[in-house]
Amino acid sequence: MTNLKVVEGLDALTRSLAQRTPEQLAALLTRHAEPLARRPAPTELRGLAGALWSYETLHHVVLHLDHPRLQVLATAARISQQRAARDAAAPAAPSPGADYQSLMAHRLSFPQLASEPVRPEDIYAALGATAPGAGRSVAEAALDALCADGLAAATEDGAVVVPPRVPQLLAAHDLGPFTPHAPAPLPEGASPHDRRPGAPTVPAPRTSAHDESQASAAHLATTVERLLASLATEPATLRKSGGLTVREVKRLAKAAGATEPHTRLLLDLALAAGLIALTRSPSGITALPTHAYDDWLGRPPGARLAPVLAAWHALWDVPTHTPFGETPTALIRGHDRHAPALRHALLAALAEVPTGAGGPTCPPLPLPDSPEDEAALVSLRHLLRTADWHRPLAVTEQPTAEERALHTLHEAASLGLTAHGTLTPLGRALLADPTDLDEPLRDLLPPPVERAHLQADLTAVVPGRPAPALADLLTSAADRESEGHAVTWRFTPGSVRRALDSGHTADTLRDALTAASATGTLPQPLGYLVQDTARTHGRMRVVPAACCIRSDDASLIAELAAHHALRALELRALAPTVLVSARPPAATLDALRAAGYAPALEAGTGAATVERLPVHRTAAPGPARDPHATLALARRLLGQRAASQESATSGGS
Repeated sequence: MTNLKVVEGLDALTRSLAQRTPEQLAALLTRHAEPLARRPAPTELRGLAGALWSYETLHHVVLHLDHPRLQVLATAARISQQRAARDAAAPAAPSPGADYQSLMAHRLSFPQLASEPVRPEDIYAALGATAPGAGRSVAEAALDALCADGLAAATEDGAVVVPPRVPQLLAAHDLGPFTPHAPAPLPEGASPHDRRPGAPTVPAPRTSAHDESQASAAHLATTVERLLASLATEPATLRKSGGLTVREVKRLAKAAGATEPHTRLLLDLALAAGLIALTRSPSGITALPTHAYDDWLGRPPGARLAPVLAAWHALWDVPTHTPFGETPTALIRGHDRHAPALRHALLAALAEVPTGAGGPTCPPLPLPDSPEDEAALVSLRHLLRTADWHRPLAVTEQPTAEERALHTLHEAASLGLTAHGTLTPLGRALLADPTDLDEPLRDLLPPPVERAHLQADLTAVVPGRPAPALADLLTSAADRESEGHAVTWRFTPGSVRRALDSGHTADTLRDALTAASATGTLPQPLGYLVQDTARTHGRMRVVPAACCIRSDDASLIAELAAHHALRALELRALAPTVLVSARPPAATLDALRAAGYAPALEAGTGAATVERLPVHRTAAPGPARDPHATLALARRLLGQRAASQESATSGGS
């Protein structure tokens, strides 16, 4: 049984869509991209109107409505339904003994889906916002926003129609009275502008929000780079049931220099950003970088963080929060559709705290229950009350709301989005537009440093973030000692030998270090270290046979054969300059180096073999979306409608 009022409502929405420019329609498609992606792409405006008002789309969209828009939408739907139910005749009850078709026709009549246009004045009156003022202005702006998002449409006589499914969606939610403005995110007396006698004071921060954000962003960029480099060298294997094993998470956390919860967060963000992918191999499903990772390495530090932060903003999960009874893991695609709305609500609430005002204190993890942390819990609950106004259906109505919010706030702080209880400039930029972070990140992370200060104490200091080429050179020839605003490496015989093992000669290594030196010269102690290490490097060669050790120095061969620490190799002399080992080449090399020698690997042809760590890549899970596809679809939809109108006109004439 077709409801003609619903059809008229879709007609009004279709007319509203047809009156938009291609750019306006593309903006609408972009705002609703996530729910619309779960349906076939529309081929005409009427199909788009039906998709926007479908139950599945509305079920997702209402989570992202703030209090004024949700109140206006719910009020309009309630008035519309009441009038439709009053005016429409109820379907006749089936007679006793009616057949199956009659019973189903009565059951499927859906009188509750009837819809009637509503005058905007009636909506404002129901909200108590008839008089000019803040309430009326907020309600009018909310109605305009609903029309812009396709959740309401104006009829030809100025009335408004809304989706008939809205009362079903919101029936279980108590939205309370209409509140034009969000409540204050700070407890009374917490702000320096609102001090009560005896109220608790918030200590002034020692550093600025910008400095905290800069330090967090720099640490984040380094941690993500190390994490992906570790995966590129040794892909991580997932469990058969899904997710990384505890051992793999510990290994990657150690390689990245991060905690395990932070490592799980970064893994999920890298997966969502397309920097890593899950691929099937003979040993199972593994996680390794995609080809996009190589392009990512060539970007400046700020541009590297942009896709990671954008992925966090839209992620359907709170990666650092593990529900009770579950095992913490990573690389499992989330199904928490409330997480993006919760994230937005918390950032929007913190955005109302002025910089330097002493924002709400974030309790430590896990959620505290001691009296000492009661003030922090009170502060968190005030913040949640404000966040509730920004996203009423996604914050406190959800299970474990405080725990999920607390983990989300700690994630935001680790990403450089919050500091001292308020948003940083980077956090405000993410809240305004997650796709436009290049400029704030460029200001936050300056260009990488191309030169290092090589010092006589065999250290190399980079005052800032090193460029990728400089970092690769120093990492191959020195050991990283410290990080922060300046990064320090130390040269040792073992680190220089590592560079020689990777293919450098004494001359090429000296030339590369001289070119990377800020002074253009090499300190004398470093030059001696390179020369001395190169003099002993390769005096013995490990031949892959199973395997042999050879050297032109017969006394050295005799020394190796008698060395107590090398007994596990079961060395036997084949000639004054040749030993045979019972262990394979890799194990023989490790044992010789552990004993203090500097062997080199030799191929069967007699040429030295360069030892390099394997590099693994995989294809991205799918082709990148054309950034102009949405605008092209909008033009196609409007063009098809224009073409159909022209053909109808020509047919009628």
